[in-house]
Amino acid sequence: MSAQKMREVVRQIQGLPALHAQAVLQVVPRKGARFVAKTLKSAIANAENNKNAKIEALRIKEAVAQTATTLKRFAPKARGSAGPICPMNNLKEAVDKRPVGRSESPTKAPGPARLVRPAVQRHTNPSNQS
Repeated sequence: MSAQKMREVVRQIQGLPALHAQAVLQVVPRKGARFVAKTLKSAIANAENNKNAKIEALRIKEAVAQTATTLKRFAPKARGSAGPICPMNNLKEAVDKRPVGRSESPTKAPGPARLVRPAVQRHTNPSNQS
């Protein structure tokens, strides 16, 4: 699953309480929501067992989905050629450390990334200018 598809799901839970985020992920009709819910469940269990944190006090501080390394393989094709197989992998991470009762506002989810293209410098022939 591509990281771009996962980011759509991850943006929906940033800044939410952990239990509310789990409820949101159960309703989202995307395949990526199941993967993020599994990662969130693991992060909550780790916080509860390792840090002795209460589940009700956990909030999603940061949730990230990034691209991972691609396992490049080749499949045989017609006439002795080969075609590449490049499945997409991604890294999911959910960090829930901030207590719910804190007075600061939850972090706002970042907007979509903007593509910035460099200005194209066109070379003009000085003899053609009028």
